[in-house]
Amino acid sequence: GGASFAYDNGTAGVVNNPATLSFLDTPARLDLAIGVLGPNVSDTSPTGIKADSTATSFFMPAFGYTRRNGDLVYGVAVFGQGGMGTEYDAKSWLGLGNNLINRTEVSIGRVIIPVAYKVNDRLNIGATADFVWAGMDLQMAMTGGQFFDLVDPTSQNSGRASGTIVQTFGQIMSTLPAGSGVDYAYFNFTNDNAFTGAARGYGYAGKIGLTYEATDALTLGLTYHTTTNLGDLEASGSNLAFQLNIAGMGPMAQELSGDIRVNDFEWPAMLGGGFAYRPNPQWLLVADLRQVFWADVMSQFSMTFTADGSTTNGTFANQTLDAVLFQNWDDQTIIQLGAAYSVSDVLTLRVGFNHGKNPVPDVYLNGLFPAIVETHFTGGFGYNINESRSVDLSVTYGLESKATSGSNEKVSHGQIN
Repeated sequence: GGASFAYDNGTAGVVNNPATLSFLDTPARLDLAIGVLGPNVSDTSPTGIKADSTATSFFMPAFGYTRRNGDLVYGVAVFGQGGMGTEYDAKSWLGLGNNLINRTEVSIGRVIIPVAYKVNDRLNIGATADFVWAGMDLQMAMTGGQFFDLVDPTSQNSGRASGTIVQTFGQIMSTLPAGSGVDYAYFNFTNDNAFTGAARGYGYAGKIGLTYEATDALTLGLTYHTTTNLGDLEASGSNLAFQLNIAGMGPMAQELSGDIRVNDFEWPAMLGGGFAYRPNPQWLLVADLRQVFWADVMSQFSMTFTADGSTTNGTFANQTLDAVLFQNWDDQTIIQLGAAYSVSDVLTLRVGFNHGKNPVPDVYLNGLFPAIVETHFTGGFGYNINESRSVDLSVTYGLESKATSGSNEKVSHGQIN
């Protein structure tokens, strides 16, 4: 079930509770892992037209190495912390009849230096220093109505937009014939790199933790993960496009070239505690409770587009657009439960469950950011090939969750990982 704060879970402790690394019972350990995230996402329009996301598999490799020196354990690890995405075909209703692909992809990874220390027979402490990188791709189409909601100070229900591009845009609109409008606005920064997005940022974070053996059968764990310090994600060679629909003339599209900055993008802090209980040598029962502080980092999604000085940008050359989409995510409390049973010296079976309320307010839900899955069931096994080698497999089934946005879009999201 993802519970991991109070027992030996190998070098995965660097992303869970680093104090558990002190349970290392060999001179050294190397773990190699690959995870496959399989989301199943759809977005149905207010008129009932369904679009399925074609982004259905995301690969997340990891490795970790730890070594013991007396009471001290240290090492190095690389982990894909999280991230996923969606992609809707250009001909779907989200393409607004203009063949616009709608796509997101977010990835976060860490190079981690852990240290754990055995204080005494009961108490272990640990900490990590993390180098963090993040990447993001975004192709997002807005209807004219959605765009005007951002730029009209009397509206701004879902976000806001400002800057010299908005001012120039308003001046142009004021000169057009009555009945003219905007068909769409389109933010576009993406690449074909499987490991990082077009917009990139680098920074740091850290974790601390402890474990305490209250009895020979019961171990308690506690950990805190800091908010990352990434700052802004920056993408050069980006585009901002829009299409005017001029009364008596018809559509007129313009694409602006420039750079985009995603402002203050961070991974949230987390506080967690748990226990591991061994009623006998065959059984291990575990439970964790974690609090994820989304509200501190997901109050809004903010971007700044700066048009370059090329002549094709016309009067918009060297101008800027600041766009904000309101998010106002809630902090999330997650309960994680699990059990492992040793069938023999070589085979261990595992099952688990976790649940956390969807942190995304319905009114701000966007089918490009569908982080609404609440309940997961897990199963797996571990097999010892010999005294020094083992292999493990897990499968996670995320129950389909559904929510309706403030614009009456119906989003569903389930997973098999």
